[in-house]
Amino acid sequence: MPNRRDFLKIAAITGGINILREGKVYSAQSGVLPQYFSVHPEIEKNPDAVFIMKTHVDDKMNSDAKLQTGREFARSVFVLSDKPGISLTTKIAVKPNSILGKAESPYPPDYLMGAHVDPSFLEGVIEEMKNLGLKGNQFYIRDTSNDDKTFEESGYLDMVRRVGADIAGRVTAPETSPERIQWVDVHKGIIHRRIPYLWPFNAPDTFLLNIAKFKSHAMGLTLCSKNVQGMIAYPYQAFCGGFQGPLRDCKAKNINQKYMKVVESNFRRHLADGIPRWDKPGTDYRCGLGMETWVTRTLDNVSATRMGLCIVEGIYGRDGSHFDGPHPPYKDGVEYSGRTHDFMTNIIFFGKNPFHVDIIGHWLGGHEPGNFGLFHLARERKMSKFLDPRKIPLFQWENGKAVSAKLDDFDRTELLTPYLRRNYNGQEEPVYHLCNERYEYRD
Repeated sequence: MPNRRDFLKIAAITGGINILREGKVYSAQSGVLPQYFSVHPEIEKNPDAVFIMKTHVDDKMNSDAKLQTGREFARSVFVLSDKPGISLTTKIAVKPNSILGKAESPYPPDYLMGAHVDPSFLEGVIEEMKNLGLKGNQFYIRDTSNDDKTFEESGYLDMVRRVGADIAGRVTAPETSPERIQWVDVHKGIIHRRIPYLWPFNAPDTFLLNIAKFKSHAMGLTLCSKNVQGMIAYPYQAFCGGFQGPLRDCKAKNINQKYMKVVESNFRRHLADGIPRWDKPGTDYRCGLGMETWVTRTLDNVSATRMGLCIVEGIYGRDGSHFDGPHPPYKDGVEYSGRTHDFMTNIIFFGKNPFHVDIIGHWLGGHEPGNFGLFHLARERKMSKFLDPRKIPLFQWENGKAVSAKLDDFDRTELLTPYLRRNYNGQEEPVYHLCNERYEYRD
């Protein structure tokens, strides 16, 4: 396919030409090209669905294969449009899952890889989207968990230099800084009244690429709904601080000052409703009340966020939690004694609704989604239509076509997690485990 520069040159000579992209023909008279792009019509007309693309990368170190996978994905998912859609001058705000820890970490580069979205895959996505007519400097990569050192450690800095994108990490939220902070009111927020986002997240004329990594975490699997936590400026982004947490460091006018009473009341109700594992005692994020707090903040955040497309990169997936896991030199019962492991899972899954994508993701990771409180509360707040993964419309994505599929058509990979470990009331569960106990869905 000719690029826009070549197209304009040819069109100027010929007075008009047809351009073909993913089966759609656009006519250009006098060198005029479409001024819009869109997510593929099959995805747009199925906003509740989840799409799974199988990939074929042989080794996680194969950068060329990962880059081509990113290109193939973007080429089939994003299309030019001759109708008003997303302007080709729009800012593309990219939130990759990229918690990397300290730049001075003792881990080798290949061990760091499974903690974040692969930069070669992301490079392929950006380069292919540039073929729509977008420029590299329209892509803004942001993650509040990082700085230049950790971005360099991950390979992200080299990648953005190649594609011409803009990258930035942690920003502390002042009251006024429009060039760095985008404040957004949270309609009917339970904890948050206003949230400060790293600009240009949630700014006007912006399209969000929410790209999570297929990996486990203390919150279950850290997929699309958790990934957007890193869009928020410090200290508001620290959702994992338990019931009290760091909210005391946030400006009072931006937080519901009665949140503890509301959250505790909701927690008691959900405990009586029988949400699994909500009975774990304590107040930090590793207990029921702390998890209720994290979920509430996450739902406030997602409710204030304009999603473009929610994607999980699973060319390879990781179990454990960041850099600690259930593999040697793991000592039974000692959380931080072992290593994680990366599996060649070879899937990309995506959709418009982050909770539907995450429900399917938890199932693909070997868990029963009904065992996670996040999905119960998302459905209660009408942000998800489903709890049962078998009710979510599911398609295999093949060369830009959606083929109806069933869950059993896809392999599952057991990604062990430390989520709400059952080591109380006489129960003894390993630190890293599956939440795969049977759940009776009633929706």
